[in-house]
Amino acid sequence: MLRGSFELIGDKSISHRSIMFSAISKGNNKVSNFLMGQDCLSTVACFRKMGVDIEIDGKDVFIKGNGLRGLKAPTGILDVGNSGTTIRLLMGILAGNDFESTLIGDASIGKRPMKRVTDPLRMMGCDITGKDDANFTPITVKGGHLHSIDYKMPVASAQVKSAIILASLYADKQSIIREKVKSRNHTEIMLKAFGADIKEDGLDIIVNPVDELFNQDIYVPGDISSAAFIIVGALISEGSEVLIKNVGLNETRTGIIDVVKNMNGNIEIIDERIVGGEKVGDLLIKYSKDLTATTIDKTIIPRLIDEIPVIAVLATQAEGTTIIKDAQELKVKESNRIKTVVDNLKRMGADIEELEDGMIIKGKTKLHGSTIETFKDHRIAMSFSIADLVSDSRVILDDPSCINISFPGYFDLLRDLAK
Repeated sequence: MLRGSFELIGDKSISHRSIMFSAISKGNNKVSNFLMGQDCLSTVACFRKMGVDIEIDGKDVFIKGNGLRGLKAPTGILDVGNSGTTIRLLMGILAGNDFESTLIGDASIGKRPMKRVTDPLRMMGCDITGKDDANFTPITVKGGHLHSIDYKMPVASAQVKSAIILASLYADKQSIIREKVKSRNHTEIMLKAFGADIKEDGLDIIVNPVDELFNQDIYVPGDISSAAFIIVGALISEGSEVLIKNVGLNETRTGIIDVVKNMNGNIEIIDERIVGGEKVGDLLIKYSKDLTATTIDKTIIPRLIDEIPVIAVLATQAEGTTIIKDAQELKVKESNRIKTVVDNLKRMGADIEELEDGMIIKGKTKLHGSTIETFKDHRIAMSFSIADLVSDSRVILDDPSCINISFPGYFDLLRDLAK
């Protein structure tokens, strides 16, 4: 049972961007409620290596911007750790700066495909080399003198889109990025606040080059992807009632709320408001004994891709057959999340079948304790910590420490809510 209320930690996607855009702006910036997770601190470390003055005080970060073209050649290799957001967005910035830099990451990053970013940046005139034709790290970027691009996105990816948008700020004339499905738009919202010339026409993003970006004070709303684990825990654990404060409700991120409502889950948005251009509100979640199955497909996948592992746990406690499809992107996350979720839930007694692009889950089933292979994937670890709430015996994570990548203090919070 989970009961209580808490202030949600800062959004990971917005925290990354707040450092990056402040670093290439002109003037002094303050970021409040910054997420002090390992991924976001990797972004901080990379920009410090490029001569940016960044000071951390509690959950506040102070960044003295170097200007759009003021970054310095890095002092050593840029190590992004486990962060896909850092490496992909950073390549977009490096493409426009006239120096050479090399990017590496951990073993997981070394397996994640980068040509989806390096190919369009090469089309813009950037010199990029790396393993397997710059599909894998280490990747070396020699930036400067970019051309505009008119690019049709082959996959729905906010990281790829953002890299191209950032490179387009440095291009010789107007660029257009054309999406098939709208992905997270935190980059567009925040860059506009910094003074970028970005317009949206349906699914097209039109970017004009600029001479400078200008300093901002940024408040980072709570991370709905992190909230998802507590949301599911409260829904499936009898007697639960949890109020989560300060949740980012950007419409490109709220797929988890739509799915919960479709599954007859008891969730309510309270005190909806706008903070720094982003929609924010509080979420009240109560135990829901009559959960029902649903179908999740390409119409909503981009709005909840990170939440699918914990949604799979939710589906085991819902009556009927839940189908998750069109989620191939899960295979190239920190782990192959389709296989990892299916294998681990099978060990726990779930009736689940792996698909090429998703999974089929039949509920309602009683889950049994098991040792979980996390593959050092933070979202897998958190998902199965939630499965533990309804398991007949303990769930043991082989590497609980990986959760610090995105949610430091997670287990302390879980213990407080379970008292």
